[in-house]
Amino acid sequence: MSSSQPAQPVLLTDFDAADYLKDEADITAYVNLALEDGDPALLLAVLGDAARARGMTQVAEQSGLSREALYKALRPTSRPQFATVARVCRALGIKLVAQSA
Repeated sequence: MSSSQPAQPVLLTDFDAADYLKDEADITAYVNLALEDGDPALLLAVLGDAARARGMTQVAEQSGLSREALYKALRPTSRPQFATVARVCRALGIKLVAQSA
């Protein structure tokens, strides 16, 4: 016989991509997927995930940005200059390259 007890709710934890970015190869693949999508807001979110995986303080120091400026630049609603994005990529150990479509 089945019980008339309601099912217990399943508790889920928030997904954080930064937890799965273990090395430069992971970060590079993740950023490449965002670049293929072509959405600037997605690219900023992905760079933010990568920076959190690496450590915001470390990325800020290596990019020459303050932590506050780094957080602000990587918000999906921000519009950072390309130089800022390039500095963050360099600090993450990746580079953006062009290839024919």
